[in-house]
Amino acid sequence: MNRRLEQAQACVGQGVAAIDTPALVIDLDAMERNLARMAAFAVGRGLRLRPHAKMHKSAELAKRQVAHGAVGVCVQKTDEALALAHAGVHDIFISNEVIAPAKLARLAAALRDLPTRFAIAVDSALGITRLAQALDAAGVHAPNAIDVFIEIDVGQGRCGVAPGEAAVPLARQIAQHPALRFAGLQAYHGSAQHQRTPAERRIAIEGATQAVVRSRDALAAAGFSVPLVTGAGTGSFVLEAASGVWGELQAGSYLFMDADYAGNQNEADAPMFEHALFVKSQVMSRRENHAVCDAGHKSHAIDSGLPAVAWPTGLVFANGGDEHGILRAAAPGTALPELGETVWLIPGHCDPTVNLHDFAFGVVGGLAAGRVERLIRVDARAALG
Repeated sequence: MNRRLEQAQACVGQGVAAIDTPALVIDLDAMERNLARMAAFAVGRGLRLRPHAKMHKSAELAKRQVAHGAVGVCVQKTDEALALAHAGVHDIFISNEVIAPAKLARLAAALRDLPTRFAIAVDSALGITRLAQALDAAGVHAPNAIDVFIEIDVGQGRCGVAPGEAAVPLARQIAQHPALRFAGLQAYHGSAQHQRTPAERRIAIEGATQAVVRSRDALAAAGFSVPLVTGAGTGSFVLEAASGVWGELQAGSYLFMDADYAGNQNEADAPMFEHALFVKSQVMSRRENHAVCDAGHKSHAIDSGLPAVAWPTGLVFANGGDEHGILRAAAPGTALPELGETVWLIPGHCDPTVNLHDFAFGVVGGLAAGRVERLIRVDARAALG
């Protein structure tokens, strides 16, 4: 056991002040409220919820989501799926293409040896062929051993086949392999999540809906029913839910939220989620017009912007490099924090921020006067394969 983990475990049961900095902290009370709000939304609309565990990468948190009604979780990487499966998560969809034979061999072995139900996305004949070959090599011959979703490019411009007829030959190929089951369409519009206004997101999801319908109709004309359309993210799930097309939601960031999502204008009927993920830091240097905290880029991701300062209020975070954050007053007259004072940051993007940490401190009773209830492992940290 390394010294850092020993010190962290010694904080359990103590007040928040005992947490050394910089540190990843989860406000468990806020997180539980977010869990409940999303679960109520999905149940109220008769939709399945399959949150994206690539966001938190934690088997414990995946199990909390299932306890709140989720059917399972999504991940983007084979090794993320395997890390969670070995930690006891039993229904996992790799909502991404896997081409490498070595990765598919690991997945096939897990299908054979673990009680977990797996699914995977495909967008090519080669991907289907290699998946089937991996299952054969591992001795996985049971009918419908793995669910296979055909990914449609609904506007992201990343993976997925073109909407319409392009899905049909892939469905035919899946049907030729007894161990594969055509389970439906993967339809995720990632860039729509960060369109700031409801009107912009509505336009994007209307286009995505049309793409799904074209694909579903082409498959139906070829004799294939589409059991499920899955997708949607935290920024747009209200629109997919209202479309009548999606049957499963893959939102993930709702659990923690981040500074980037806080920039979105909400849909009128969207649940109100709270920030639950923070980086605790402290002031290590102070000048007349700025203070410096000990949380630089090694403790938080900046791909979606710099962190916001949750407390003390009235401060703006500026780039200080790998180990430092620069804190300035947002308006004249705002006092800067003193040396040693705690500064709470809201990461710009929760997913890669979590991936920088081995564990998070789970706090109850609030950040100001709460206590550390437990450590939460980031089981799939750096599971990049």
